[in-house]
Amino acid sequence: MQPDDLELADHLALLSHTHQQMQVNTTSLATACAAVGFNIHKRKTKILKYNTENTNTLDEGTLDEVETHVPGQHYR
Repeated sequence: MQPDDLELADHLALLSHTHQQMQVNTTSLATACAAVGFNIHKRKTKILKYNTENTNTLDEGTLDEVETHVPGQHYR
């Protein structure tokens, strides 16, 4: 992911098959955002998981889980 890819990201989905891959993607996104002065709003960032335990973190805190995702719905 390149910082130029993130001109404005109101909604963004990271997809992965493993916890490790999701953590790498989350960390990579946070690094790219920080490089261009963007912030990830941790309380609005959610994990939608299927048949697994949530162990992914951002800034040393576990992300909240949701049971479903409705496109256009904001989580505050």
